[in-house]
Amino acid sequence: MTDSSRGSGRRTGLTRRGWILLGALALVLLVGAAVLVLVLRETGGKAKPLLVPEGRRAEQVYAAVDKRLGVAPGTTRRAASRTPLALPAEARGNPEGYLFPATYPVTGKTTPGGLLAYMVDTANRRLDQDRVGEGARRMRMTAYQAVIVASIVQAEADTAADMGKVSRVVHNRLAKGMPLQMDSTLNYALDRSTLTTTHADTRTDSPYNTYARGGLPPTPIGNPGGQALKAAIAPPPGDWLYFVTVAPGDTRFTADYAEQQRNVEEFNKTRARTPG
Repeated sequence: MTDSSRGSGRRTGLTRRGWILLGALALVLLVGAAVLVLVLRETGGKAKPLLVPEGRRAEQVYAAVDKRLGVAPGTTRRAASRTPLALPAEARGNPEGYLFPATYPVTGKTTPGGLLAYMVDTANRRLDQDRVGEGARRMRMTAYQAVIVASIVQAEADTAADMGKVSRVVHNRLAKGMPLQMDSTLNYALDRSTLTTTHADTRTDSPYNTYARGGLPPTPIGNPGGQALKAAIAPPPGDWLYFVTVAPGDTRFTADYAEQQRNVEEFNKTRARTPG
């Protein structure tokens, strides 16, 4: 992440979702358990739950809903633009960031629009529960901006323990007027997920290119879970401006650019030794 590895053609601080699957499953089951039990009772145990893992992009959620409901591809995407959803005005009708990760019951009466509305309502309840609006005001941002930060944290953090520090890096760079230079936002622009970002990539003309543009991207880049939301509004104190995940479970944060360069060099060596 950041301007730490120019010349190597390899970026850092990327999305690493594989590690979090078990943790995400535990969290979403807790969030959706009560509702799921109620629906199972009402439907005689015939409900088919749909799991939305943390960090999934809206397009991935749409595809999962299409598949689970057995409707034509693109049906849920169209429903998203036609269904009244309880979104903030800043979202301009785009539910990205508000399709809350949880386990949702699906029955024979479930519609794409109804399921999306349920997800957004769940997100709003969670935002209220965690007092995200209050926390956002303390950080001098709107609740929607806090969701944007949380989506970046969700995508960039290698472990749940790293989320707070990643959030602090985001806030520190914003406070200093530094571009975020996050690979995750650029990957969102390019509709991909990769550990390698080239110089050509960083010249992509997109509002999600946080190498070329300052501030936050215009929307969330995925749908964050509760831990990422909390990290976005209550990061730990620290002066960090850079980070790189040298190896799984080994993310290094620093305020010193020279130290970051050394960490990136180690990251590149590790990548070179990794098969595939």
